[in-house]
Parts: sequence; structure tokens; C-alpha cells
Amino acid sequence: MASSSVSPCFLCILAVVASLLVHCSYGARKLNALVEEQSPVLTYHKGALLTGPISVNLIWYGTFTASQRAIISDFVTSLSTKGGGQKQPEPSVSSWWKATEKYYSQSKTKFPTLTLGDQILDESYSLGKSLTDADIAKLASRGAPKNAVNVVLTADDVAVEEFCMSRCGTHGSSPRSMSGRFAYIWVGNSATQCPGQCAWPFHQPVYGPQTPALVAPNGDVGIDGMVINLASMMAGTVTNPFNNGFYQGPKEAPLEAATACPGVYAKGAYPGYPGDLLVDSTTGASYNANGASGRKYLVPALFDPSTSSCSTLV
Repeated sequence: MASSSVSPCFLCILAVVASLLVHCSYGARKLNALVEEQSPVLTYHKGALLTGPISVNLIWYGTFTASQRAIISDFVTSLSTKGGGQKQPEPSVSSWWKATEKYYSQSKTKFPTLTLGDQILDESYSLGKSLTDADIAKLASRGAPKNAVNVVLTADDVAVEEFCMSRCGTHGSSPRSMSGRFAYIWVGNSATQCPGQCAWPFHQPVYGPQTPALVAPNGDVGIDGMVINLASMMAGTVTNPFNNGFYQGPKEAPLEAATACPGVYAKGAYPGYPGDLLVDSTTGASYNANGASGRKYLVPALFDPSTSSCSTLV
């Protein structure tokens, strides 16, 4: 399972614990990421990428309010160039997402078309409140069996293996079968467990300079942090869905399109400072992308394969 410290935080955790269970998981978003002056090269390992129509199915595990679900579902809708049926003002989530298409030009694969699919609620905590990687894979299988990215979202009272210790989210894939194959993502709500690790810069960091937390654009530190990590995992999933796409380093703990640029959200970023973000004049919230339904989001920098550097929207 690729896990990436889903909150591009501030310090550096170099190790990602990756487990190979019934479902393979690779990219993980690591905790406390450090902005580093480096130029990684994400090598294409000649594997299959996602292509064609892809449904993004959301599996909500635990208690989420309707407004929390709307923030994330609107983000998924925003990934389409026609997200929400209206053109998004620039800088936009759709423009951010389109940057991953540069990888497809190298692989000669047609860029996929994403749509928001099913939303599955498990408010009864059917597998309990302490989940393993195998449990995440089991929950992911409740989504579509093929042509899909099934996203497992766990509530703030759910503990997940290695959550808050070495990762904030992961992505992986199901085994090959007669019914097809799907990619999946897990992201947890860190609001009550480790917001300083997985929801930075909307919460003060656990370590390092105690700079003031920024105002979350949707007014929910945990959910806005989940969006950051979901964005990172989506970028990793579309460019390295089956652990043989674009990445650098060991396949068990790869650097991918977003995790290669930890802690960077705008120009001028440095360790402990996310960059010169846009600020909403009414709410004071910091953001760098406009989305569907008039929403604002913070999305991570992406590694640009054409320039071998981290690229931001602002």
C-alpha cells in the first residue's frame, strides 16, 4: 500500500511502512514532510495507468455530517474540467488535476475521465473502531469492482494501522480477478488524533516552529486536512495505480507525483511555511484552488515531469 504522509506537514519522516496484504498498497502520504531542495526523477516503470471513464466511489466509515460529506464530494466533482456543471474560476482544482496529464503524454495512454460515483455509508462501524490495512482493503471492495477508484474515508474516532505514526493516507489496488481490478485510497480524519501532523497548515505543527495555524477554507480543520491528503493520494493513484507506474525509490515506499513535493502549496514555500497562499477577504481562509459549488481548497504541489520541479497553482 503506498502511503503518503497525507498532510504535507513540516518535518521529515523518511520511512513509510508499507504492507503487502490481500490487496497491494503502495503510495502513502507521510507525516511531517519536509520541504527539500531536491530534484527527484519519477521514472516510468511501464505499468498500466488508469484510462477511460473512472468512477470515484466514496465509502464513508463512521460518523460524518452531511456538510462534511459535501466538502469532500464537491472536491471530487471539482477534479473534472466541467466539475459542478460550471467553469471553475482560476486557479482551479480542475487545472491542478490536469497537470497530472503530463505523465500520460509520456506513457502514451489516454488520460482518464473522472466522475463522482456511489457514496456508501457505514455509520455502524461494522469492522470496529480499530482498522488494519486488510480492513481498509475489505472496505474498499464495497465500491465498484473495475474502472474505479474506491476511496475509504474514516471518521475522527477511528484508529487505522500506522495512522498518525507514519502516514495520513494510502493508496493501493485490488488483485487481478475475472471481475476486473480497481484502485483504492484511504484517508483518515485527523481532527482529534493528530491534526498537527495530518491537517497542517490548518493546525499548529507538533514539532518545529510554532507558526500560527491558517484558517481552513471550508471551516473544518479535519476535513480540509483530508482534502489535502485525498488530493495527494489521487495524484499518486492516477500516475501509479498498480505500483508499476511513475515513481522514484523503492516500490514499497515510493515518491510519487505529490509526495515528491512535501509541504509545498505555493511559491515561496520553505520548511514550516506552506508558501504565499491566496486569502479569502471575507473569511480570512487560506487556499490555492477554486472548486465546484463555489468552494475553495488547498491542494499540494505536483512534480512536473517536463521540468523536473515542483509546480504550484499560485
